[in-house]
Amino acid sequence: MYKRTLAWIDQRFPLTSFVKHSVADYPTPRNLSYWWNFGSLAGIALVLQIVTGIFLAMHYKADVGMAFDSIQHIMRDVNYGWLLRFIHSTGASAFFAVIYIHMARTLYYGSYRAPRELMWWTGQGLLLLLMATAFMGYLLPWGQMSYWGAAVITNLFRATPFVGDYVVIWLRGDFQVGDATLTRFYALHYLFPFIIVGAVMVHLVALHTVKSSNPSGINLAAKDNIPFHPYFTIKDLFGLGVYLIVFSVFVFFLPDTLIESANNIPANPLQTPAHIVPEWYFLPFYAILRSVPDLAGGVVAMGLSVLIFAAMPFLDRSKIPGGSRYRPAYRMMFFLFIINIFVLGYVGAKPVTQGTALLGQFASIVYFSVFLLLPWISTREEKYLRERGLPPELETLIKDEEAKKSERRQNNRRH
Repeated sequence: MYKRTLAWIDQRFPLTSFVKHSVADYPTPRNLSYWWNFGSLAGIALVLQIVTGIFLAMHYKADVGMAFDSIQHIMRDVNYGWLLRFIHSTGASAFFAVIYIHMARTLYYGSYRAPRELMWWTGQGLLLLLMATAFMGYLLPWGQMSYWGAAVITNLFRATPFVGDYVVIWLRGDFQVGDATLTRFYALHYLFPFIIVGAVMVHLVALHTVKSSNPSGINLAAKDNIPFHPYFTIKDLFGLGVYLIVFSVFVFFLPDTLIESANNIPANPLQTPAHIVPEWYFLPFYAILRSVPDLAGGVVAMGLSVLIFAAMPFLDRSKIPGGSRYRPAYRMMFFLFIINIFVLGYVGAKPVTQGTALLGQFASIVYFSVFLLLPWISTREEKYLRERGLPPELETLIKDEEAKKSERRQNNRRH
């Protein structure tokens, strides 16, 4: 019966061939490490957020007079509502943690380089969509930090030249953060995850077109690839088990760790919190925003701090493959950048003082300097390594890569 059903479907829709091509028989480099698990973990985190979000939406009231109480109703009166809420709130942080590690792996191993530029850019688009979704969802509990966080962030759009005030009113739907803002943020927060699913499909098409990178940084020959199933499905399942253990610890034992305590107080437009702080995954960008005294300059710096990642394929001009494996200077810059991200996160979480302001300005300069110095350092590093003499196997790989690029250029000319 099972085989007959599949045969009936395959006559009308290529289900079996699609699964074999995209999952089971998908050629995968045999040397992938566990750092490559985070792509699949991000997909699982997205599905978990959508499922829990749909059930939460059944009980949530997008009204300023009822939003906070509806969250309490979900937590106290709905069967397992507390579990749904904690999975969803913890899942948002877990989602960003997985995405940031996934990006860090891509940067460390140079997986953004040709021919994977479009895959990198679609990933950057996914990050922007995820940030927008998280920001709009943060308002929905209608707590003190939710309200004032939304008020501060939407007010940043006043820096838009000529039409800043109109943009803020358009975003809020009113002259202040109120019922209209909550309603539209709720609708968009529900809609955006499904847009993200579509963007993920585009990202996967780009991935399956250029194939996965690997720790060596070299595109392996077909004979060096193995089927995704069962070798990497087992590996992904093991990574998923570890992820769920850590995730469950936060959900069942530390659920309030990732929820700002001020958000347990109903929003009060007449009482400003002593220190307005966003969620932890926005803290580095918030620190960059605060490091610039001018509002417009701070908004531009914060926007560039996110968008500048898209320029990595152009900024990294080294022809030596392998990301940081054969490039000590690049490796040092990467670890400096990661340390600096944690410094910015610390600054963003602290109230503004003279010390934190100076530290934030210094860390912001370091942040952008890493990107701006990369073209010069990558070319100098390549020259230095070539003068010292590259390993014979690396020389061979570079020549093979250059031959492949030349062949691709000739094919493009023919087309």
